[in-house]
Amino acid sequence: MRMRQRFTITGQVQGVGFRPFVYRIALDSGVTGSVNNSSDGVLIEVQGGPEQVTRFSDDLAGKLPPLARIVTLDFEELEVVDGETGFVILESTRKAGHSVLISPDVATCPDCLADMDDPTDRRYRYPFTNCTNCGPRYTITRSIPYDRPQTSMARFTLCPDCEAEYRDPLDRRFHAQPNACPRCGPKTWLTDGDGVVIAQGDESLRRLAAELAEGKIAAVKGLGGFHLVCDAASDRAVDELRRRKHRPDKPLAVMVRDMDAVRRLAHVTPAEEQWLTGIHRPIVLVTKKRPFPLARSVAPDTNFAGMMLPYTPLHHVLLGDYAEHKGPEAALVMTSGNMSSEPICLENDEALARLGGIADLFLFHNRDILIRTDDSVVRVNPATGDPIFMRRARGFVPSPVFLPVSGPTVLGVGPELKCTLTLTKKDQAFTSQHIGNMSNLETLEFHNEIRAHLEDILQVTPELVVRDLHPDYMTTALAEELGTRLGVPVAPLQHHYAHIHAVLAENRHDGAVLGLALDGTGYGEDGTIWGGECLLVDPVELEHQRLAHFSRIRLPGGEAAVREPWRIAQSILWELGVREPGKYDWPWLDRFGAESRMIPQLLEKGINAPQTSSCGRLFDGVAALCGLTQAITYEGQAAILLEKAQDMDEKGAYPCPLKSDDPVALDTLTLARAVLEDLENGVPVPKIARRFHLGLMAGLTEMAFSFSMLLDIHHVALSGGVMQNLTLAAELPLALQGAGLIPLVHTQLPPNDGCISLGQAAWGLRRLLLEP
Repeated sequence: MRMRQRFTITGQVQGVGFRPFVYRIALDSGVTGSVNNSSDGVLIEVQGGPEQVTRFSDDLAGKLPPLARIVTLDFEELEVVDGETGFVILESTRKAGHSVLISPDVATCPDCLADMDDPTDRRYRYPFTNCTNCGPRYTITRSIPYDRPQTSMARFTLCPDCEAEYRDPLDRRFHAQPNACPRCGPKTWLTDGDGVVIAQGDESLRRLAAELAEGKIAAVKGLGGFHLVCDAASDRAVDELRRRKHRPDKPLAVMVRDMDAVRRLAHVTPAEEQWLTGIHRPIVLVTKKRPFPLARSVAPDTNFAGMMLPYTPLHHVLLGDYAEHKGPEAALVMTSGNMSSEPICLENDEALARLGGIADLFLFHNRDILIRTDDSVVRVNPATGDPIFMRRARGFVPSPVFLPVSGPTVLGVGPELKCTLTLTKKDQAFTSQHIGNMSNLETLEFHNEIRAHLEDILQVTPELVVRDLHPDYMTTALAEELGTRLGVPVAPLQHHYAHIHAVLAENRHDGAVLGLALDGTGYGEDGTIWGGECLLVDPVELEHQRLAHFSRIRLPGGEAAVREPWRIAQSILWELGVREPGKYDWPWLDRFGAESRMIPQLLEKGINAPQTSSCGRLFDGVAALCGLTQAITYEGQAAILLEKAQDMDEKGAYPCPLKSDDPVALDTLTLARAVLEDLENGVPVPKIARRFHLGLMAGLTEMAFSFSMLLDIHHVALSGGVMQNLTLAAELPLALQGAGLIPLVHTQLPPNDGCISLGQAAWGLRRLLLEP
């Protein structure tokens, strides 16, 4: 007896070798039928005896290709087709709407590396080698279905050899859309700073390696944009790159050839090694060895270095050539190809124009990058082994976050800093790559590009736009303009509620929670700056309540206090009743003495001194009070220095009690007073830094426990940029668990403002579902 079944499969099943996989298991099981890509997903029809069809079905679910990800698998019985003699792969079909996920870009696989290392192979050292198991996807894709004409490879006509691979269902390059070789594919060339060609083809990479070894700075076109590259072991080269890029202190990422090189530079845990060597290949923060073998200015403020391994064939060739000059410890700085605050460059002419004042050399290629995408950055939580995203982009986007509910499409436009955007489609939320700080027109254009692209590849139109509560954000104006143009409502959601909705969405949590939102800045419902908040958030009833907050302090000089945290330190002292130095000399007076004398007037009169309950600003003020820094050059620098300073053998904790105000306050001024008293008594700063961290975590735990008992809520959601502090990320959830509470944390998106758009979209979806 014969039978026939149709399978409809959605998910990440196009561009990942799924059809040749289906073809092979069909041959193995002896069924006839067909498979094709469509807008509905992958459609499969199989026919044969019951045992044959059952074997095919079992293999379909149990032997997936490495990059495939099934979201839904539906099947139905069909009438038997007489006269069918084989199994065939049909051409792709397309119609409006689809249920297909585009794969993120994937690191080069071992098989392709073997091809590149074989001198007899036609792809020997070819910097664009790929197959269905690896290579570019999202960054070269215009639309769905994911077929070559819809990618930036459309301009490259396959040579006969590549065409044969592309058409052979048993070849691993069957329908590998970026498939190419030196004869028919993209090419590289090296120019000087004026765009004059120096070398072409394979020689361009050899020459680039030699120039980098001599201390030159290069702009290298990669997968999702340009990198600025220099010798990571050269103090002179790294310092010069920092000077030209106007990036004096912020850590720089480093690429090395292999894990042996990583181990020469850093201590690496098994979990960190998995991230370094996996298909995503993010930058991973690992603990530096002492003495650190690379330039002192690679990551001067922290005990960690951002390391990554090559993830494209071009990187593999370049690092191999560079190792011939520098040996097995060869390391290259690979930082985003942009000026600070601008989007990463992706076009050749754009790079020459924007990076001409930074790079001595340019390595170009002629495969267009359609979607600019920065490198992702993760660190591993030592307590759980889970990732903590610092930035989510290449290798992860556009993979969705699966939501607990399904409904209409909502657009979350994100915040002002570390902006992303999110579009929902049914029960999936698609959060964009890191867009950046919405402080200039270039970033606004990038935001618009990504929104239009995601709407196109998802084939959705928002029915609601959600924005931040802040009236002056660029994203606020953008949301209002979009709402008017699309004829859809625009709804504001307070920044810290969005943080908590984001972590709830990631965890698919449906019940009410206590939310600890700990960050630097968020416009509050009362017009003050929030950032150290205990919130009640119910994602089903959409109930929000501010239960408690950190002690308020003022920011004398407004934004100047963020850039110069000594102002925050002096403001904290003012709140403690300290008007002038006593037993402890204020460490900022030598540099900022004149400005310091003006602070009391600002605080007394409340002139340009907004109130804040920010946790991030508390860290800044304590770091400045301890003399760790008085002015910062990048966000979070003071807090990073305070975390680094800790004496981890110290067990004492400062008091951080609750005060019964309305709302309740976590008395962080008492915490700060203990810091001052120890400074006056000559206690070493490392002990103070540790006592501060332990005291703050104890206070947060007590606050959460108190409201848990009061409200009978036991889940505590943790979000905000402060949760990227490894001490809090590892130890605060354990403290909450010790109090009988259940922490919910981010593992798919950053806890910083990169998650805000997800929270906005998830809240907006719930809001639409509640409407009659």
